[in-house]
Amino acid sequence: MSWHPIVAAAALLAASLTGATAQGPAEPDSTTEVLEIERERFNRMTVPVTIQGRGPFDFLIDTGAQATVLSRALADELKLHGRDTATLVGMASSRQVTTTQIENFTLGRRSFFIRQAPVVEGANIGDADGILGLDSLQDQRVLLDFHKREIAVADAEQLGGNRGYEIVVKARERLGQLIITKARLDGVDVDVIVDTGAEASVGNMALLERFRGNRDGGDAEMTDINGITLGGVVRVARELELGRASVRNFPILFADSRPFHTLGLADKPALILGMSELKLFRRVAIDFKSRRVLFDLPPDVAFEARFGRMGT
Repeated sequence: MSWHPIVAAAALLAASLTGATAQGPAEPDSTTEVLEIERERFNRMTVPVTIQGRGPFDFLIDTGAQATVLSRALADELKLHGRDTATLVGMASSRQVTTTQIENFTLGRRSFFIRQAPVVEGANIGDADGILGLDSLQDQRVLLDFHKREIAVADAEQLGGNRGYEIVVKARERLGQLIITKARLDGVDVDVIVDTGAEASVGNMALLERFRGNRDGGDAEMTDINGITLGGVVRVARELELGRASVRNFPILFADSRPFHTLGLADKPALILGMSELKLFRRVAIDFKSRRVLFDLPPDVAFEARFGRMGT
């Protein structure tokens, strides 16, 4: 069994790189940006961006990655030179990588200057042209509408506020990422990272020690953004409770991965919730400004219903 998620902190830069983030939009636009979703080969979401007026290029939306990342092929195509070095923390490894500045990085009508974007092999990011990380998404709401197959990036009010969402969950911020602290997995309190860049869900070893899942799924491995493989064991969870809804019967890969340590979550039960589970909802909104994660149940599911999927 082989998984290939780009999991939380796929693009965590070393702490010594202070200020190595995208600058805010050069000219904030009040118009909501609605972008059609495309599917890359691991069933995650990509959106079109332009760089220096060229493109569009397909970038993976990754709410688990701090930094916006370029594939090496795209960086070479755009002749982005003058590269510095930085440490890139992946799921299984830490590696020295080159970085480059990006001028006129445009998502919809919002333009950015990105000071340091790691350059990685395209094969390690699902053959996308790059990753759209948290440095391009701060103070915004990211709305994933699985029913309409659209992504919207805008202020919360422009996207209708909290109307229509059955579940609104508070989160806390750490290194730019939102962590849901009031969740339970099979009766165990667990911190949850909502990660649109992960194909499947990953748990840490502290969670495995207390886990009471109902089936053994065998062994599995995944490849991180640096091309390094990490192995672990798969267990099938009975139920993850998020507010007044829950996701049932889904597989979790348990591994001692680096992002849990980087985020200070290695010693307490923690879970990275991937796209396989997120797409069970009709809509998911990740609001970085208010530190809220909002869930809209499918139309055929009652307000407090349980819904789930069998593990594979």
